[in-house]
Amino acid sequence: MASLENLIRRWVVERVQPATPSAESVFVIGLGRFGVAVATTLMELDVDVMAIDTDPKLVDRWADRLTHVRIADGTSSEALKQLGVTDFDAAVVAIGTGIESSILTTAALVDLKVEKVWAKAITNEHGRILERVGAHHVVFPEREMGERVAHVVTGQVTDYFQIDDDFVLAELNVPSRLVGQTLAESEIRQSYAVTVVCVKPEDSAYTYATSDSLLTKGDTLLVAGEVANIERFTEFASNLK
Repeated sequence: MASLENLIRRWVVERVQPATPSAESVFVIGLGRFGVAVATTLMELDVDVMAIDTDPKLVDRWADRLTHVRIADGTSSEALKQLGVTDFDAAVVAIGTGIESSILTTAALVDLKVEKVWAKAITNEHGRILERVGAHHVVFPEREMGERVAHVVTGQVTDYFQIDDDFVLAELNVPSRLVGQTLAESEIRQSYAVTVVCVKPEDSAYTYATSDSLLTKGDTLLVAGEVANIERFTEFASNLK
């Protein structure tokens, strides 16, 4: 099982970066586990990152890994202005347990007219408040990763990606009953209302699925669909192991 840090990093690659494809600079507020994973992953993606935290120990800890890191209070509009937050393409409020600080920081960024504000929420109520104060994107990384890990732990899938509230991508082994059939012959879409997007033969790379794709033992399928339909299909696949 991948570490929580690695799951967060994958979450950044899958969720944050695709939504800001033109972002060349991101301002990260909060250097907890989530904030550090966001900052370091964005740096690996060649994004210019400025990170701040009120805790000098956290700033010292990550000073060697982050190019730009400062001790500063994200709830202070003046401090944010002095650090040039308005020159950044996006900001991520990665504050963990301080809900009040999270809300005040988000409000300060919105008031300063930062183009894109991402804010981490802990609860549904917290998320609704963040939306009301103007956050452009509210995210629940712990909840999303918890759901993802839960699906993987069951053994029904090898990976699970929440794309929208009711739409997911699931990675799973080809069901034994379907081995030797083409995708058209398997009638997966007709039977389960899910779409096989890609097929990955054992020891090979993913290829786009077509109706003529032959399903062989050891193949991995990348399947897209609504949550209930994906769960029906993964249960079917699991029962045939």
